[in-house]
Amino acid sequence: MAEETYPEDLIYHPEHDWARIDGETATFGITWFAQDALGEIVFFEPPEVGTAVTMGASYGEVESVKAVSEVVSPLSGEITEVNEALSDSPVAINDDPYGEGWMVKVKLTNSAELDQLLDAATYSAQLTT
Repeated sequence: MAEETYPEDLIYHPEHDWARIDGETATFGITWFAQDALGEIVFFEPPEVGTAVTMGASYGEVESVKAVSEVVSPLSGEITEVNEALSDSPVAINDDPYGEGWMVKVKLTNSAELDQLLDAATYSAQLTT
């Protein structure tokens, strides 16, 4: 399992999801905190490419040995790619939540939403309150 970390090049949704922005595209995943709370992840149910996602709404599910949880979209857009490797190896979400454990790529539709997300320090601070 990965060490606890919250990379500064990402932005965070309070529901424990992250986004890596690259122009008009964002990569989404869940944070170290989320995967740690879930325990060993055994299944990821992604949306289909072309699905519209809305900031703060569920776009998929992760199933762990403890529970099934919804994955919340940190931003709005359209799914352009799904991490197919997770169907064979969902534990990558535990092992490398910010790298090989990414979940989807999205073409962003509302860049104004970026201002509503948290930087690493703010997200990390909210975990201790």
